[in-house]
Amino acid sequence: MLRTVTSKIFRNGRNPVVAPSQRLKHTLPDLPYDFNALEPVISAEIMQLHYQKHHNTYVTNLNVAEEKMMEAKAKNDISAIISLGPALRFNGGGHINHSIFWHNLSPNGGGEPGGELLKAINRDFGSFENLKNQLSATAVGVQGSGWGWLGYNRQMKKLQIAACPNQDPLEATTGLVPLFGIDVWEHAYYLQYKNVRPDYVKNIFKVANWKDVEERLKKAQS
Repeated sequence: MLRTVTSKIFRNGRNPVVAPSQRLKHTLPDLPYDFNALEPVISAEIMQLHYQKHHNTYVTNLNVAEEKMMEAKAKNDISAIISLGPALRFNGGGHINHSIFWHNLSPNGGGEPGGELLKAINRDFGSFENLKNQLSATAVGVQGSGWGWLGYNRQMKKLQIAACPNQDPLEATTGLVPLFGIDVWEHAYYLQYKNVRPDYVKNIFKVANWKDVEERLKKAQS
């Protein structure tokens, strides 16, 4: 989450002028479980590399891009501002996506969702099995790297499935509120599943944290 601190200063005791933002840097969020907690679905080696190396790199590069953006804005350098768009999209998306992903999974996950989430799934997909099949097909079918998502469409008030390439963030690029994401970048599974992405996607449901997904749905509906 982008956090900024701004202060107001007064010039000649009259109109307030907003001072330049003092940006607090993004940090790597705490992992809600140990690296080995999701075994055998996801190995401790993958979790450690994924979290400490890949997610941390997105955070680091996002901070660098935002610093450059602030400098470009201070100079009113429109060309530089535009050129930083891809870096902000990629690294900002990577940070957003992974911050959701860690909480979408749980060593106590799996099974079937319940409550309002299950009602919404049955309404919009017919059954939980249909949702799994459609979301799995979408995630497996991503060409190259990207994500398969279950999202919520606020305008239509329904659940929807979507795919995002690379690290494109779901809400910023489609308008759907992200509820449950499946990371299908090779770094998320290759050390364990090699090139058999379907097996990884099938097994990810065994550690799906449906309580977290339901909480995200309730928030999106509020």
